[in-house]
Amino acid sequence: MHGNAVPDSYVYVTEEGVTRHYADGSVDALAWEDVVEVRVAGDTDSDILYILLDRAGQGCVVPDSATDATFLARLRYLPDFDLDRLGAAVESAREDYVVVWRSPEPPSALPDFEYD
Repeated sequence: MHGNAVPDSYVYVTEEGVTRHYADGSVDALAWEDVVEVRVAGDTDSDILYILLDRAGQGCVVPDSATDATFLARLRYLPDFDLDRLGAAVESAREDYVVVWRSPEPPSALPDFEYD
């Protein structure tokens, strides 16, 4: 009997925020109220990554393969979030990232964020 492979991470989306649990036990979490920027990036494994950042540049990286309609629906609640812009960024995702949303009151500058 063959079992399903254990995913390398899984994502929980709630009204309060988004949390990603990794196979090694580490966790990234970000409250929706703290999100100031949303980026879309292509991954070398052909997955799309959604990168949510807070004012300090801390983030939560959410692979498209670990999302469901709840995640995308929740993004729509960010002020003036543009689903068409998100769709265009996903369609043209490369190894670099594209900023698809910024808070109406963004910090002056966000530090570089490294994602894997």
